[in-house]
Amino acid sequence: MTEKAPEPVAPGFDLNKATIISLLYIAGFFVGITGLVGFVLALIWKDEVAGTWEESHLQFHVMTFVIGLVVGIIGILLSFLLIGIPILLALAVWILVRSVVALLKAQKHEPLADPKTWLF
Repeated sequence: MTEKAPEPVAPGFDLNKATIISLLYIAGFFVGITGLVGFVLALIWKDEVAGTWEESHLQFHVMTFVIGLVVGIIGILLSFLLIGIPILLALAVWILVRSVVALLKAQKHEPLADPKTWLF
């Protein structure tokens, strides 16, 4: 993978692909379907951003969605035992933190160091 040098960042808010997906994930807390829209866009745009700093962001967002979906299903199933409620709360915080970290890096046009990590 050949990494292109980051483009100079113009002052103001840059609405690039990585930023759009981060914002859709964050908006998903208020309008549930936007997280799914962000996931679909990440899959559609992944070939367009190959070899750029945005490639790591889209991989990161796909991982966030897939892990979030699996943990969310487990949390819902375990909520009948009251153990799932803290799992779902932790999942919400995890998704929010990952989305904000990705958003901040996207505004600087910086790639994410390890897009396949479970951490931040």
